[in-house]
Amino acid sequence: MTETKTTLSVQSEVGKLEAVLLHYPGPEVENMTPRNAQRALYSDILNLSIARKEYDQLQGVLKKTSRVYEVSDLLTRVLEKENLKEQLILKISDLEQVHGYADYLMKLSPQNLSRILIEGLPIKINTLTDFLREEYYALKPLYNFYFTRDASAIIGNNAIICKMANSVRLRESLIMDAIFESDLFFDTNTINTYDISRNNPLVKVEGGDILVIRDDILLIGNGSRTSSQGIDLLVNEFCKTGNGKKHVIVQQLPESPESFIHLDMVFTMLDTNTAMVYKPLIMSSSPYQTVHMQIENGKVVKISSAGGILSLLRKLGVDLEPVICGGKADEWDQEREQWHSGANFLAIAPGKVISYARNVHTLEELSKNNFEIVTARDVINDKFSIDSTKRCVITIEGSELPRGGGGPRCMSMPLRRS
Repeated sequence: MTETKTTLSVQSEVGKLEAVLLHYPGPEVENMTPRNAQRALYSDILNLSIARKEYDQLQGVLKKTSRVYEVSDLLTRVLEKENLKEQLILKISDLEQVHGYADYLMKLSPQNLSRILIEGLPIKINTLTDFLREEYYALKPLYNFYFTRDASAIIGNNAIICKMANSVRLRESLIMDAIFESDLFFDTNTINTYDISRNNPLVKVEGGDILVIRDDILLIGNGSRTSSQGIDLLVNEFCKTGNGKKHVIVQQLPESPESFIHLDMVFTMLDTNTAMVYKPLIMSSSPYQTVHMQIENGKVVKISSAGGILSLLRKLGVDLEPVICGGKADEWDQEREQWHSGANFLAIAPGKVISYARNVHTLEELSKNNFEIVTARDVINDKFSIDSTKRCVITIEGSELPRGGGGPRCMSMPLRRS
């Protein structure tokens, strides 16, 4: 029996979430030491058992509301096809310079290979060079893969394979490409930014910087993870879809602190008319520009400076009421809560969002804006029906997960919204 493929479609940030891609955090998260945590893009080592309990809450809520796909399941099924398995191993061997391991990898079962491609493969020490390298892994673990948002993004019906800013995350993109290109699960058009850019090192694009505001409006962050060259490439692809007028809004981001790595750490949509914002960057005057790119009939016709995301969106007919991350009262609270992904929300339907429970000042601010605060446990155990309220914030516990550097939006990759 052939299962029906899901047609990918994302035209907004808040339409009802119908299908989503997750990766359950596994041993790869712990396969690091303090010495190489920085290289793994972590500032600390997570306690996996607690991180998983917290992640169970996110996954439990999403399973109640959407069809949930799991990366490792899809990857295993791709690897059951001998030709696709060989293609992926050859790509990984080439790009990660591990040709000596290709035969060994080919002989592994799909389940074992899927696990190793995510959790890492220890090096075989056969030469003095290997011994002196002080490197434990031939294939490094994918420490960040539970942030499924970054390696790909859905814009309309297109699956964008993102060209990651750090080589330690390259294999995430290769795996996402193999899943979307396999034609086994999804009806989509794949756009691979590695191939289009001919691997140009200046091109960097990550999904945490891409927000689909409307089918004709993209909002993109330009910072440490997404370069201007990466945005130019995306805009060029966006120009090719459909006719008429379109708009790309680019928001420059600071290179530091590390909590500003993506636009969705300072700005996310909560409802059709409401957004969560980190006020110092989004609403105060700052040296970081907002740029408006106008597209007509497949060409960029004008690029100009704008006076901020909110005022520009208002001109384009998207009038958003901002809710302040950390609350209005205290800049210290704003800064502290932004650091722990206090502005990073995932909408599962208009006005129905998921957040960490720890950001209490942000939640208070939402409560003042008529959002009912409910726990993930109550949703999972059917003590609270999401349909029974106009607006709600579903809170998941977050002591370990936020230390990986992201929130509910970072940990989920919407495939289809109504």
